[in-house]
Amino acid sequence: MKKIFGISTAVCLLAISCNRAAQKTEAIKIDPRAFHKTIDNKAVNIFELKNKAGSSAWITNYGGRIVSLWVPDKQGGLRDVVAGFDRVDGYEQSTEPYFGALIGRYGNRIARGKFTLADKHFNLFINNPPNTLHGGKKGFQAVVWDAKQVDAQQLELSYTSPDMEEGFPGNLKVKVVYELTNDNALKISYQAETDQITVVNLTNHAFFNLNGEASGSILGHAVKIDAAHYTPVDATLIPTGKIEPVNGTPFDFQTPVSIGARINDRNEQLANGKGYDHNFVLNTHQMTTPVAEVTGDQSGIVMRIYTTEPGLQFYSGNFMQGKNIMKGGHKDDFRTAFAMETQHYPDSPNQPGFPSTVLKPGTVYKTTSIYKFSLIAK
Repeated sequence: MKKIFGISTAVCLLAISCNRAAQKTEAIKIDPRAFHKTIDNKAVNIFELKNKAGSSAWITNYGGRIVSLWVPDKQGGLRDVVAGFDRVDGYEQSTEPYFGALIGRYGNRIARGKFTLADKHFNLFINNPPNTLHGGKKGFQAVVWDAKQVDAQQLELSYTSPDMEEGFPGNLKVKVVYELTNDNALKISYQAETDQITVVNLTNHAFFNLNGEASGSILGHAVKIDAAHYTPVDATLIPTGKIEPVNGTPFDFQTPVSIGARINDRNEQLANGKGYDHNFVLNTHQMTTPVAEVTGDQSGIVMRIYTTEPGLQFYSGNFMQGKNIMKGGHKDDFRTAFAMETQHYPDSPNQPGFPSTVLKPGTVYKTTSIYKFSLIAK
């Protein structure tokens, strides 16, 4: 395991580069000492991944969280495109528990915290009344993962979730590998095995702002999602079970549209989500073409998403309330970051018409997602 004990030269160089950017904000230095803590009798640390292009990612094993992600902007500098805290205490105390985190055992919501599997009934902790969200009271975002820095560009995290943790059956052995590639892509590879039949839906909940953290609203970002259908939800954000076309609705992102263009339209689904907080049914998920593309209107940074998952949850920061002090001392104000969570559909254990999230002993759960960064073509 590679531990980082001081502020690296790379961070200082990032500070110099970012001073040249039009954003005119100083780079936020990560002090690794602010992430040295013991939680649940396990050591917390932070790790730096750096590629040959000069981009870098800082990841802590507390919740497997992406703390910072520095990528090139059109001014020739680097910008941190992930919202987060500059100390582990911030994540522990945050009113928003999912910043940058690995999510499990089950990403998104399960209705009324109940499901039936192999004729057995299971009850989960209700942490998002009346439903279970992102694994329950103490999901994967709140555990300390075992960490191994494989090399300068790869970090391997592992955790074994014991049988009936948060109400889920089976001992679930999970491994996640973060890799920062030389073409400025953050690749996340998930793997899990169980000794009992169970349900699994793993994802990452990074909060992005492609104009740079602390740059303000994300409503000017242009979004394209390769999905002709989505799953509408009820007032508690549980899918109705229907799969409906996006054509003629505010959910049509088949061609690029700014986040803010239709977010305030009079629409029942937007009212239910308080904006966009919906699962999109992807047209393809073969890793050969991007399933989504987001462009920062100020930075020129383009993020393309590739995944083997059948769904993508687009969340427009509707519940951000400015209650948390983030990196650099700014607050997490309303809609200043968005999430694009690659996943299976919400509430799949209770929706027989949705792709299955059942994992059986002797089979291996594997899924991969890539967030690749480039600059808008001139």
